[in-house]
Amino acid sequence: MSERTELTKREATGPTLPHLVQAVAPAVDIFENEDEILLHADMPGVLKDDISVDIDNGRLSLSGTRRLETTGAANWEEFGEVEYQRTFSVPQTIDVNKVNAKLKDGVLKLHLPKSEASKARQIDIQ
Repeated sequence: MSERTELTKREATGPTLPHLVQAVAPAVDIFENEDEILLHADMPGVLKDDISVDIDNGRLSLSGTRRLETTGAANWEEFGEVEYQRTFSVPQTIDVNKVNAKLKDGVLKLHLPKSEASKARQIDIQ
């Protein structure tokens, strides 16, 4: 038996590596108008319960995990589990109590309303 054949046999029966979850940054679009900042994050395959959105001290953190339930042995695998992570700086003028998020078709939409005090206003002269 050649050395090469024996090595191949040992690799096939050797210990398996632990399944690692790949961490990636989701693609994001950000829009701003005078009332709010709107953020769209592409997180395909992530369920609502597997997403976390945190705003703390001017930092917005998004994370979500796409989990796949598989049966049987994988012959080829390119579409595995993924953990999406992204962090942004947000202005202190965001009204944190009015932030809302919706998940539809793999896109997380965050509405970050600006506080009334931060909006431009016209001052009448008496």
